[in-house]
Amino acid sequence: MGKEKKGGKRMNKTQLSDAIVGFFRTRPDETFDYKQIFRALHLNTHPLKMLAIDILNEMVWDDFLVKMSANSYRLNMKGQVQEGVFRRKANGKNSFLADGSDTPIFVSERNSLFASDGDRVKVQLMARRPRHMKEAMVTEIIAHARDTFVGKLHVEPDIAFLVTESNLFVHDIIIPKKKLKGGKTGDKAVAKITQWPTEESKTIVGEIIDVLGRQGENTAEMHAILAQYGLPYKYPKEVEAEAEKIDAGITPQELEKREDFRGVCTMTVDPKDAKDFDDALSIRYLGTDGKTSPKASKTDATCVTPADSPDGLWEVGVHIADVSHYVTEDSVIDKEARKRATSVYLVDRTIPMLPERLSNFICSLRPDEEKLCFSMVFVFNADAEIVDRRLVHTVIKSNRRFAYEEVQAVLEENGVAEFLSDGAVRKPVAAHPAGELAAELVTLNHLAKKLRERRFKNGAVNFDREEMRFDIDEKGKPVRCYFKKSLDANKLIEEFMLIANKTVAEMVGRVRKGVKSKTLPYRIHDQPDPLKLENLRSFISPFGYKLKTTGSKGSISKSLNGLLSDIVGTNEQKLIETIALRSMMKARYSVHNIGHYGLAFDYYTHFTSPIRRYPDLLVHRLLTRYQDGGRSVNADFYEELCEHSSDMEQTAANAERDSIKYKMVEFMGDRLGEEYDAHISGIQSYGIYCEIDENHCEGMVPLRDLDDDYYDFDEKNYCLVGRRRRRRYRLGDAVRIKVASANTEKRQLDFTLVRDTMPAKRRR
Repeated sequence: MGKEKKGGKRMNKTQLSDAIVGFFRTRPDETFDYKQIFRALHLNTHPLKMLAIDILNEMVWDDFLVKMSANSYRLNMKGQVQEGVFRRKANGKNSFLADGSDTPIFVSERNSLFASDGDRVKVQLMARRPRHMKEAMVTEIIAHARDTFVGKLHVEPDIAFLVTESNLFVHDIIIPKKKLKGGKTGDKAVAKITQWPTEESKTIVGEIIDVLGRQGENTAEMHAILAQYGLPYKYPKEVEAEAEKIDAGITPQELEKREDFRGVCTMTVDPKDAKDFDDALSIRYLGTDGKTSPKASKTDATCVTPADSPDGLWEVGVHIADVSHYVTEDSVIDKEARKRATSVYLVDRTIPMLPERLSNFICSLRPDEEKLCFSMVFVFNADAEIVDRRLVHTVIKSNRRFAYEEVQAVLEENGVAEFLSDGAVRKPVAAHPAGELAAELVTLNHLAKKLRERRFKNGAVNFDREEMRFDIDEKGKPVRCYFKKSLDANKLIEEFMLIANKTVAEMVGRVRKGVKSKTLPYRIHDQPDPLKLENLRSFISPFGYKLKTTGSKGSISKSLNGLLSDIVGTNEQKLIETIALRSMMKARYSVHNIGHYGLAFDYYTHFTSPIRRYPDLLVHRLLTRYQDGGRSVNADFYEELCEHSSDMEQTAANAERDSIKYKMVEFMGDRLGEEYDAHISGIQSYGIYCEIDENHCEGMVPLRDLDDDYYDFDEKNYCLVGRRRRRRYRLGDAVRIKVASANTEKRQLDFTLVRDTMPAKRRR
């Protein structure tokens, strides 16, 4: 058969446009890439293909088509009137996000109808002006996202008003004098809107519902952050009263239903200031035949390590507080926990999901107290391969409450720590582990390392992030700022929590072919954005690194791990880690399982923290229901709970970040005028973000302070480039900065560059 003759039918732009319009109108619900369009329209020549691409992009501009990816399109089925969410920005660059879309559309202030951030609105898409971006005009506010706002009070002789955080509104909120609730000028307060602005009157009127305290006071500022995000800072009295009624005792009938682990060596490992211990580990040696060693149940007995018995078996219990035993579905406590969905961890305090009587006492796995648990019990061999497993309700009695630092010290003292704490000296591996429960901890650490090694071999992504921490005095003032690294003790606990979460998800989700699995909230994590991965590949190429962006999930994640390993210790490490992290999707909850890309697990859920996460409590209830032979629950209802929990998780994370930012600014406020070595951690069109090497505090050098040249923002390459001198400021570059100002009210830290002492050598 002869080679296909190229040439095709000759078409001008009008004819080809008509052909493309007809093609998409006859297939309104389908998405097509370039190759499919070329093939369907018989476009065999290069000029026709290039003309078609130009026409397709013009049709996207004219809103006839929607661009689904870099090279695929579909017919735009949305009309000029759309519904979605309004996003307000203090700089006036407001936007509208249509339902089902992640592409923002610009809304000018004059077209905003005074909508607030997060409001559900209806918009009219405006006619596109040549060489201008797409714009929308708000025509109706369907529902306000919130009606309470936090800010600073100003009380004048004739009028009072509240200035909101970040100046969210064009106009301040007017407060009638009789609605001040005792508030005075300079107080942080929460106001409820009683009159929204209209076209006739732009005035916003509200009333004070809570006075948080004086601006600058620690508690007032922390409560203001919570109020800003609509998070509770008080516990309802009726919920606490209900918790007080709960009987903490364990009846003989309840003990009869449970597997007894009270005689097995059990411990909790948590941060030193933790009070809610929701997980514990037990361990006992089973010998080589899988039978419990006679001395294994004695808490003072020496545990046999894998070095002593390479053919031995160990039973490890992952014991989780049985919160569902005490918090029944649709009770007063359950409804409050469902609304909160998560505990919130600010710099100096925890706002618990459950009342403290439950979270810190009844359910907390405190040492030397009998506690009810839901436990995933494993039998491992010396290579941490699962020989047997069972999910059971148990009763335990923790022998020891460890802080992470204590466990790390034991591991380092016995020479088995892979990651050393600051100042620690690596010691040879001890022949016989020394220290309290040292043999048990050494064995658990050995098994955890094997589990972690296998997880990364299977394609898990190895992001090892540091956490910013503060030492706080009795008045809430930060006296020390540092980054907390994840060491062996943290990783030990993490691996057993991961394997427990994975296993319980598999027990429900993995079913034989043709059988529908029962409903369960999964923790899912989608694959990275292909375009962002490709941008990452292009960015790292000049540094001499390579990254695979196509192929199987496993091959891409292994390539990403190789990159993260190669950059350790280099000047560009933080820079590349930051950009790589931005290419990843956010993990979330859903009953529709797609697996967890970052962990390389096909099935994964959250089972191990029901004291502080509502999805874990849901999982406990469903596992108990299914163990008892119960039918599957309504998937749609649980998907709504998953979406709510995901949203609240993100809100809590934002509040935590703001509390860190506030303390960071407060900490550096005592260091105005001081100079530090730093590196560039972020580049924006309006300035350079710099992170101090000594304490990791981050501030901004405004673009207006770079007055030696006119700088252009190169977004693709994350740098600013001077037009005349061609000087570049890039992510990761070393700089010398001086602390210029610290505004706690705006949570804003400003630096200036110390030009005459800047290192001549670039960080890269």
